[in-house]
Amino acid sequence: MRPLPPPVLPDHSPQTHPRHYCGLFGVYGHPRAAELTFYGLYALQHRGQESAGIVACRDNRFHVHRGMGLVPQVFNSDILERLPGPMAIGHTRYSTTGDSHPRNAQPLTAEGLGGPVAVAHNGNLTNAARLRAELERQGAIFQTTTDSEIILHLLSHPANGSREPALSRAIRHLQGAFSLLLMTHRELIGIRDPHGFRPLSLGRIRLEDGRKAWVLASETCAFDLIEAEHVRDVDPGEAVIIDENGPHSVQLFPEHRRRAFCIFEYVYFARPDSIISGRNVHQVRVAMGRQLAREHPRKADIVVPIPDSGNCAALGYSLESGIPFEMAFVRNHYVGRSFLQPSELIRHFNVRVKLNLIADLVRGRRVVVVDDSIVRGNTCRQRVTNLKEAGAKEVHVLVSCPPHQHPCYYGIDFPQRSQLMAAQHSLEEIRKFLRADSLGYLSQEGMVEATGLSPDSFCMACYDGCYPVACEEPVRKEAMEDRAVAPWTLGRELIEADRQRRLF
Repeated sequence: MRPLPPPVLPDHSPQTHPRHYCGLFGVYGHPRAAELTFYGLYALQHRGQESAGIVACRDNRFHVHRGMGLVPQVFNSDILERLPGPMAIGHTRYSTTGDSHPRNAQPLTAEGLGGPVAVAHNGNLTNAARLRAELERQGAIFQTTTDSEIILHLLSHPANGSREPALSRAIRHLQGAFSLLLMTHRELIGIRDPHGFRPLSLGRIRLEDGRKAWVLASETCAFDLIEAEHVRDVDPGEAVIIDENGPHSVQLFPEHRRRAFCIFEYVYFARPDSIISGRNVHQVRVAMGRQLAREHPRKADIVVPIPDSGNCAALGYSLESGIPFEMAFVRNHYVGRSFLQPSELIRHFNVRVKLNLIADLVRGRRVVVVDDSIVRGNTCRQRVTNLKEAGAKEVHVLVSCPPHQHPCYYGIDFPQRSQLMAAQHSLEEIRKFLRADSLGYLSQEGMVEATGLSPDSFCMACYDGCYPVACEEPVRKEAMEDRAVAPWTLGRELIEADRQRRLF
C-alpha cells in the first residue's frame, strides 16, 4: 500500500474554534486490522491533529507505533506492515488533559498479570487529579501526564476482596466523559460513560469467506471509508465486548438514567456525513440554519457561510429565507499547521491565508454571514472587516448555536470563562466589537428542536452552565504537569536511614 496524501482538513486556530479531544477506531477479526485502522483514523482526523497511534495484536503480542503529527505523517506502508494481526485499536489526539508530547500519544499500553492491555480514550475525567493522587500514594508510577493512564492503573488494581469484575470495578471509579477502546490479546472492548457525553458506534464488515469483522469508531463516517455497515450506537454506560463469539453487551450502569450527549457534536465537531443517534449531522445543521432564519429574519441579498463549519447552517438559512446562497469565502485547503509569521508584511495574513474573499460577490450587497460559533470574536471581527473593505453594504452576523458562556470540563478545549466573549459582554457590545450591522444567535430551544431529540438527551453546560457531572477542581490541560509534588530524595532517605541505624 502506498502512503496516502495528507487529508484535507479545516485548520481553525485555537482563537477561532474550540478544539476537541480525540478520535477512536478499533477492529476485531480482520486479517489487515492495522491497515483498516489507519483508514479509520484518516476519516477521524478532524477530531485530533496532534498525534496518532495504532496498537495491533497477533499471537498474544502487541505491536505498537505512535507519533506526533497527522495520521499520514505518522504511518506509511512499511510501518503498517510491522503492525500485524487480526485485531487493532487506533487513536488520533488533540490534548485537553496532558501536554502535546510524544509520551501522551495514544493508545497507551501496559503489561499486567493477565498480559498486555491497551487503552484509547476520548473525553475528560473530572476526578482525574484525585484518582491519580490516590494511586500515587499507593505506589503507582505514571509514565504520562494524561488522565487516560489512570484507567490502566485502575484495571490492574488489587480487588481487595471485591468479587466485582476488574473492568466494571475500574470503570465505576471514573467520573466525567469517557468513550473508551480497550484491547487485550483476546478481545476488543468499547465503553461509553453513563451520560454518553462522547459518541461511539459499532459497525460490521462481511468478509469474502462469510465471516464477520467488527469495528468500533467515534463516528460513522469512518465506517463509510472502509465499507463497513453501521450496526448501532454504543449505548451510554454500555460495554460492548467483542471476542471470537462476536459482540456481547453489558450495561455497567443499569441504575443510571440521565443522558448528556454533547450537543456541540451536532453543531460543529462531528463530520457532516456522520450519523449520531439516528440523525445525519448535515441534516441537523441544515435544520439549525432553517431555525436561525425563523428566529432572525434579515433583509439581505446573499447568505455567505464561513467555510467549512458554517456551510450546512448557511444552506439551511438560505432555503428557509429564500435569500441566495453564495460561497463568497474561498478556503485554502493546503494551509499547514505552522508557517512563517510575516509580521506587518501582509496585513491580517493569518486570516487571509485561510479564507480569501471573492469581492465581486459582496460589493454593494447586504450580506448575511453564518458561522457555527463565536468564541473570542477576533476572527469573526476580521471577517466582517474583510467584507466591508470589499464593499459590502451591510453585514449581518448570525450564529447557528447559542452564545458560549461557560467552559467545558468534558473534553472540549474551551477557554476559561474570562476569555469567552459572550460571558463578558452583552449582545450589543459584541455586535459593536464585531462591527456588524446586526448579530443574532440561535436560541437553545431552537438548537435542540433542530436535532429532533429531547432536551434531556443533551449536555448544554457550555451554554447554560448546568453541568451534569460536578468537576472536583478546574480542569486545565496542564493540570498534570503543574501538580505540586515533592521531588524524589531516594538516596538521601537511604543515607538518613543508614545513619539512624548506625546510631542505635
